[in-house]
Amino acid sequence: MKLTSQQIDRLYQFTRQHYVEWYDLQTELVDHLANSIEAQWQENPKISFEDALQVEFKKFGVFGFMDVVEQRQLALNKKYNSIIWKHFKAFFTIPKVILTSGIIGLTFFLLKNLRFKADVVLIVFGIIVLSFYFSIIYLSRKNKKISKSTQKKWLFKEIILGRSSLVGMTYLPIQIIIHSEKVMDNPYGIFIISFLIVAMALIEYIILIEVPRKAEDYLKETYPEYALENVN
Repeated sequence: MKLTSQQIDRLYQFTRQHYVEWYDLQTELVDHLANSIEAQWQENPKISFEDALQVEFKKFGVFGFMDVVEQRQLALNKKYNSIIWKHFKAFFTIPKVILTSGIIGLTFFLLKNLRFKADVVLIVFGIIVLSFYFSIIYLSRKNKKISKSTQKKWLFKEIILGRSSLVGMTYLPIQIIIHSEKVMDNPYGIFIISFLIVAMALIEYIILIEVPRKAEDYLKETYPEYALENVN
């Protein structure tokens, strides 16, 4: 005995009622619930659809689908961070390493010859961080508009277009380094700061431009159903 299309729709509705807002997670849960309900019907054909659904839902425990959502979020965040790291490492391989090294060297030269080094560095880092967050807000709003028009939200897409805090997380240790005694008077300290400036700029470029530009490819690779939903 197989579920009808109306019953499948009811399962999607059920997941939404229990705070699963992303279509990809809804689909995973619907597949699981549908298979489990059909297995119940093989053992007990008289059990109703709603009763079988409640039996399966109870197996998820007190917090319902929340554990599944958290596990999926952790897995996709880990995947996203590995993508960022892969793109970042690419800038330290030939031929990009030549360009990256040149930019670091130029930054080092400029900082070394500035009088108010610490103030300039703080301003530069402030600009990088502020531009990052404003851009993330823009990408997030853009994604919300798309989700509203398609009536489907994808968790990995939200992560790619607005959930990263990598640049912001680096700002605190940078402030500590800058305010360390005589760090800006030391050539080694200036080199570290130069490297961090370039690294933050690269990470921002990767997060805001490079990965979003390839977002469709990453989404199709992650979700086979996304490719079907977005056939041109």
